[in-house]
Amino acid sequence: MHAFLFNTVLGLNALWFGIAFGSFSLRPLPAAKLLVPPHTRSSPLFEIVAASLRFLGGMNLAMALFAVLLLLFGHLFPLPVQRALFAAVFAMGHGTQFAGNVPIALGRSSLWPVWRGPMRLIFAVDFTLMAANAAVCILHLLRPVP
Repeated sequence: MHAFLFNTVLGLNALWFGIAFGSFSLRPLPAAKLLVPPHTRSSPLFEIVAASLRFLGGMNLAMALFAVLLLLFGHLFPLPVQRALFAAVFAMGHGTQFAGNVPIALGRSSLWPVWRGPMRLIFAVDFTLMAANAAVCILHLLRPVP
């Protein structure tokens, strides 16, 4: 049961981080439009924001690749504490992306629309995967060592 849950969440991590890589690195201009209001896109800073998103995409690619490698070679890390550590890293990856949107969602800033459109999906999925990875981490930490 633990292995199935771990692998399922790993697959979701790989999928989500892979989508983020594609969105931010391969299509940075449409991604920048999610963050920059239409009336300010004529600014030269819009191109800088778009180019900067490639770095975010690169980090997401690393996380996606890490998840895929664990799916392929997870047998090299059979201990529950090892899997808990990996799940904690993924929880932190999603959690930091979720946390970055919290002040905006709470209305402390009006940088981009967190509660509508694609940003709502990003916000919700990052929270859900943060929670799923945290749950997997806790379950593995509570599991007795064989």
